[in-house]
Amino acid sequence: MARLTDVIEKFIKDMIVNDDNHQALIQRNELADQFRCAPSQINYVLTTRFTYAKGYVVESRRGGGGYIIIKRITHSCSSDIKRLIKESIGNSITYHNAIALLDNLLEIELINKREYEIIKIAINDNTLTVSDNKNKLRSDILKGMVMVIME
Repeated sequence: MARLTDVIEKFIKDMIVNDDNHQALIQRNELADQFRCAPSQINYVLTTRFTYAKGYVVESRRGGGGYIIIKRITHSCSSDIKRLIKESIGNSITYHNAIALLDNLLEIELINKREYEIIKIAINDNTLTVSDNKNKLRSDILKGMVMVIME
């Protein structure tokens, strides 16, 4: 049985996919009522599953009932995509955040499953045992590999 967070994530992603503007407009309390959960559960899903590194922007508006807009970041220009990737990686990246970025690149089909697995092995902590600064080295490897794939 799927966890509630997975069900909520899928529900929101389906809303985004079915919207011409690649966004979903939700009211946190109404969504919590619909899924019979606490509003904090909705917050958890938004902050962990809809991050910038995963290709989403979350905006909240207060007043008048308040609402939250979740937008899928879309870039048609490869230079925009490259810039976004470099910004997401930065000068240092944890394995967890690198995998989140790779998951996003796989989901939007910028890399294939084989490339995903190769990069994943190359940036794994076990592979980077010779470095004192694994996150810096991981960042350099990840940026290099993704930029070559995108050429």
